[in-house]
Amino acid sequence: MTECNAREFDFQGLGSRAVTARFDGGAITSDAGGLLLREEEAKTGILRRFAACFTDHRNPERVEHTVPELMAQRIFALALGYEDLNDHDALRYDPLLAVLVGKAEHPAKGGNPRFIVTSLPAEEIDARTLYEDMYCARGEMENRIKEQQLCLFADRTSCATMRANQLRLWLSSTAYTLLMALRQFGLQGTEMATARCDTIRLKLLKLGALVRTTVRRVWISLSESCPYQRVFAQVYENLMRWSLPLPASG
Repeated sequence: MTECNAREFDFQGLGSRAVTARFDGGAITSDAGGLLLREEEAKTGILRRFAACFTDHRNPERVEHTVPELMAQRIFALALGYEDLNDHDALRYDPLLAVLVGKAEHPAKGGNPRFIVTSLPAEEIDARTLYEDMYCARGEMENRIKEQQLCLFADRTSCATMRANQLRLWLSSTAYTLLMALRQFGLQGTEMATARCDTIRLKLLKLGALVRTTVRRVWISLSESCPYQRVFAQVYENLMRWSLPLPASG
């Protein structure tokens, strides 16, 4: 045990009890919900198909990590909230990431009129259809773009070259596709069926767990006090039942 690991940190007491912390809890991760993303990838192949779009020009004799492994590492990390490649230097110590490689509305509080200025002739489209099918749909589309920018770091384009920034956007888009599939299929019928990506990440993916490895099994011991156990179990059951349709034969 290193000197750092053996050190005790004494905090303000709790009544007559001393409060002491130590780095001796074993191999603990804060991203246990990433197991659901891994299971989803096994069903959909989103990351495998994305990685297949790239040609590896490296010398095969000097390759330590394959392109699919590198892509999975980066995209899973993005989905879990790690926005920069630099984060991986510390993440390699996380035991789990090694495993993951015009309408007037009248609500209860009163009227809420909405007005839309449009050049479309009134005889071509009625106000309700214009508002519900076109205006709201456009707003929802903009919300999804904003969601990817804020939650999956799509606006992080600070690299020196256009090609590098393009790759960062592709990675962000693939991570967003992964979370969208989890929301659409895994979270169907749950209280988080319409949750934003950051809410899904915070409540379902960022789960503390103890990781133990034996000869025959990797045990992930999740916290007994997790408030979202039912949602986690429902997502797991949804993913187990979910099967993709076979591609049409040539």
